[in-house]
Amino acid sequence: MDLSLSSSFSTISHSLSLSKTLLLFKSQNLRPFSNFPNPSYEFRVSSRKPLDWRQNHPIRAQNTNQTDVDGFIFEDVPHLTTFLPDLPSYPNPLQKSQAYAIVKQTFVSPEDVVAQKIVVQKDSPRGVHFRRAGPQEKVYFKSEEVRACIVTCGGLCPGINTVIREIVCGLNYMYDVNDVLGIEGGYRGFYSKNTMQLTPKIVNDIHKRGGTILQTSRGGHDTHKIVDNIEDRGINQVYIIGGDGTQKGAAAIYKEVEKRGLQVAVAGIPKTIDNDIAVIDKSFGFDTAVEEAQRAINAAHVEVESVENGVGIVKLMGRYSGFIAMYATLASRDVDCCLIPESPFYLEGEGGLFEFVEQRLKENGHMVIVLAEGAGQEYVAQSMHAVDEKDASGNRLLLDVGLWFTQEIKDHFTKVRKMAINLKYIDPTYMIRAIPSNASDNVYCTLLAHSAVHGAMAGYTGFTVGPVNSRHAYIPIAHVTETQNTVKLTDRMWARLLASTNQPSFLRYNEVIKERVDRETTDVINNMKITSI
Repeated sequence: MDLSLSSSFSTISHSLSLSKTLLLFKSQNLRPFSNFPNPSYEFRVSSRKPLDWRQNHPIRAQNTNQTDVDGFIFEDVPHLTTFLPDLPSYPNPLQKSQAYAIVKQTFVSPEDVVAQKIVVQKDSPRGVHFRRAGPQEKVYFKSEEVRACIVTCGGLCPGINTVIREIVCGLNYMYDVNDVLGIEGGYRGFYSKNTMQLTPKIVNDIHKRGGTILQTSRGGHDTHKIVDNIEDRGINQVYIIGGDGTQKGAAAIYKEVEKRGLQVAVAGIPKTIDNDIAVIDKSFGFDTAVEEAQRAINAAHVEVESVENGVGIVKLMGRYSGFIAMYATLASRDVDCCLIPESPFYLEGEGGLFEFVEQRLKENGHMVIVLAEGAGQEYVAQSMHAVDEKDASGNRLLLDVGLWFTQEIKDHFTKVRKMAINLKYIDPTYMIRAIPSNASDNVYCTLLAHSAVHGAMAGYTGFTVGPVNSRHAYIPIAHVTETQNTVKLTDRMWARLLASTNQPSFLRYNEVIKERVDRETTDVINNMKITSI
C-alpha cells in the first residue's frame, strides 16, 4: 500500500463521490417510480450525458427511508463526453480483428453491470453495481491519434512488468496504437525525468523479470506540473499503476484534465501486494506473494523440526492487512500461530502467546509462527519509545516487529522459564516483492491491462479496473480509496485459520486489547465453536 498524496486529496475523493449522484430522473425530466412512497432517493450515476441504456432503461436507486424497493444502485464512471459533449465517436477496430472474429459477442453490452454483492436475501436491496469492463462498440479515439503513457508508483510488487507489457501490446495488437511512452521514476517522472518509447518488441519479455522497467518512487505528486506535462507532450491516454495513494493522485489528475477540458482518458490499475484495496476481489501479485511465502515457511519448518525446542518466526508483508500471512498460513498447514494487524495479541499471562508457545513445544517439540509486519506495533513502540514517523508516501514507518518479537521470546524462555530453545528468524519480504509474477498473476495482469485499454479507448476516464465477484468492472476511483480492505475477524476465513492452527484468539482475557476490538467482534470470537473448515 502507498499513499502518494496527503490527506488533502480526500476532498477530491469526496467531490468524485458527489459527481456520481446526478439524478437520472432530473436529467430526463422523468417522474419518480410509482412504487416509491417517498421522493428522497439516493442515486449514484455519473454526470455525463446519458447513454442509450440509461435513456431506455431508467435505473432505480435506493430509497434511503423505505425498504420496499429493489434498491438498485449504479456506480458509473465518468466519460469524456461529460465535459466534451461534442466529442465524435468511431467504430471499434476490433470489428475487423481476426482474433475476435469467432467471438460470439465481441462487445460488452452497455446494459451489463456487475453486482458488488451477490449473496442477498429474497427481500433485501439489490445494492451497488458497476459498469462491466470490456471492449465497447464505439471508441472515442482514432488509433493514429493516440499517444498513451504508463507510469508506475509506490512499492514493488510481482506483476508490474506484466501489466506494462499487456497495456503496450493490447494497444498495439487490438487498436493499432503505436505511440506509447513510459514515464520513468513515478509521478515526479512527468516533470523531472526522461521518458522511454515502449513498443511490443521492447516489452516482449519483461514479464519474466521482477520490479518495473520504468522505475518507481513514492510521493512526488504535483497535479498541475503533471497535467502541464501531459498537455505539452500531447498525451491523451494515461495509465497509472499504483496503490490507494497513487489512485488518489489519478483522481486528482482526472479532475484537473476535466477542468482544462482536455481529451485525456485517465485509467488506474490498482497495485498493492498487501491486497488491501477495497471493492476488488484481490490485487495482482497477491497470489505470487502467497506462493513465494511458502518457501520461507517451509524453510522455517525444516529448521525447527531438525532441532530440539525449535521456534521458527517468519515475517511477511502486511502493513495494515494480514491477508498474505493468513493465506500463506492456510496454504502451508505447517504453521502453529499466525499474528496479523487486525487481531491483537498479548504475550504474558493466562491465554497469552508465551503460554501457547510453551504448550506447543511440549506437545510437538517445535513450532512455526507467521507474523505480519504490521502486527504488534504498539508493543514495539512502547518498548523502544519510538516516535511516529512517515515515509515520502505518507505511510507510517513500521518498526521491525520481527526482531523485537524474536528477542522477547528468547528473553522469556531463557531468563524467565529457564528453558533452552532454538530460535530461527526469517524475513523474506524484499525477496517476495522482487520476483516475477506466477502464471495465475500473469493471466490476471493481462485481464487488468486489457480492461483498462478497452475503457480508455471507449472514452471512460477517472476509473480503476478490477474483478468484482470474478467479473471485471470499471470502478470510480473514489470507491476504492475510501476504505482499506482488511481481514474480518468474524468471517469464516479467519475461523478456518484458527481451526487449522488451533491457536487461541488472544482476545479472552486482556481487557486492554478488548478496547481495541469492537464488543460484537470480541463476543463472537470468544464464543466461537469451530466445527468444520
